[in-house]
Amino acid sequence: MKPLRIALTKGRLEEKTVEMLEKIGLDCSAVHNKGRRLILPIGNGEIEVVLAKANDVITYVEHGVCDLGVVGKDTILEKGGSYYELLNLGFGKCRFALAGPKGTDFFSGYRAKTIASKYPNVARSYFENKAMDVRIIKIEGSVELAPLLGLSDAIVDIVETGSTLKENGLEVIDTVCTISARLIANTASLKLRKSEIEALVEKMERVKEEQA
Repeated sequence: MKPLRIALTKGRLEEKTVEMLEKIGLDCSAVHNKGRRLILPIGNGEIEVVLAKANDVITYVEHGVCDLGVVGKDTILEKGGSYYELLNLGFGKCRFALAGPKGTDFFSGYRAKTIASKYPNVARSYFENKAMDVRIIKIEGSVELAPLLGLSDAIVDIVETGSTLKENGLEVIDTVCTISARLIANTASLKLRKSEIEALVEKMERVKEEQA
């Protein structure tokens, strides 16, 4: 049988997932010595790891070229798609927050506000739930610049420590939602390789509980 293929989001989520896979007894030395390779065998070759960007992890899982994927809830909320979310892995914790210039009363007044964000769908959903009419501008780089330049009234972005906001005269107005890494599965793979996937999820859950 071909290896179970897991797409990992490159960077910190990749490192934390590999740490977890090692704790369940899988040999991940190929990942530590990857060089420029992007598809790597782990364990005894029964699993294959694919290193990809967050959005691509979802694409590969959706299209069935990868059975499983590890991706942040932020990407899941923004990109959507058709797959199963199997497990909250408990690492990569941060939050989506609404932030704006310090000392301003964002929710006052009747003027429609302008929001800058790398995550327009997350921002739109948040303001729809609040029945607020806003204009959303998508920013690719440092979203903190938008209110500083007068382009927006506030931003919706991922916040970990809040130090970047502080340094730029911004503050958190409201928490949109908390986020962390999730294990997702291709819908067909979950039926065809149910026992393999369930066994792996069970082991990962055990490691998560031990770390809690």
